[in-house]
Amino acid sequence: MINKILFVEDEEDLTLIVADTLRSQSYEVIIATNGIEGIDKFKSEGADIVVADVMMPKMDGFTMAKEIRKLSQTVPLLFLTAKSTIDDVEQGFEIGANDYLKKPFELRELIIRIKALLRRRNDMERGMGERFMIGSYTFNVTTQSLSFNGKEQDLSNIEARILELLAANIGRTVDASALMIAVWQRDEQSNRNSLHGYIHKLRRALRHDPAISIINQRGFGYMLSIKDFDS
Repeated sequence: MINKILFVEDEEDLTLIVADTLRSQSYEVIIATNGIEGIDKFKSEGADIVVADVMMPKMDGFTMAKEIRKLSQTVPLLFLTAKSTIDDVEQGFEIGANDYLKKPFELRELIIRIKALLRRRNDMERGMGERFMIGSYTFNVTTQSLSFNGKEQDLSNIEARILELLAANIGRTVDASALMIAVWQRDEQSNRNSLHGYIHKLRRALRHDPAISIINQRGFGYMLSIKDFDS
């Protein structure tokens, strides 16, 4: 099966380079040069993944993504952006982006991220999402959801990314810098404040199981802990 990529970018030279590279990797590539054209192409030709710039004429990538999310809740969205503020990144994730890549980027990294997003979508469609048991909760990484006593709650993209790292290291401290780089690709003071806020949201999401705690190891990072009341 050949996967179809909708590539939305207004820089002509970059578009040619990326499109040629992706086609050499056996992807079908559809090109659009602005957000309005991107929506039209998605409606008429569909796509297995959308890779889009944020700053574009006529309609920016964020606005386009909102419209695409109305058409499909599952198609992966990967933003390319030269914007580096934490607010911009969080806005993209809250809109429904699955990943983002800062310009300038290496084509090899773009391909790796595209493959990962397509694999996750395929796993989700087959009901094979990666899962972690966290006390009485089940965390589905692919669907970014937490299940408890038959009830399911959705996590934001950032919440799911942080919880995935913590769940993969239960009982061990995860360095705060590693968490910030995984989510925002940089370690800055503004990121630390935002990280603390998302940790608070995860604590609330996991509050129904008293055995679960996310411990702040001051000066180091955070640890997801499951207390054994029988010991």
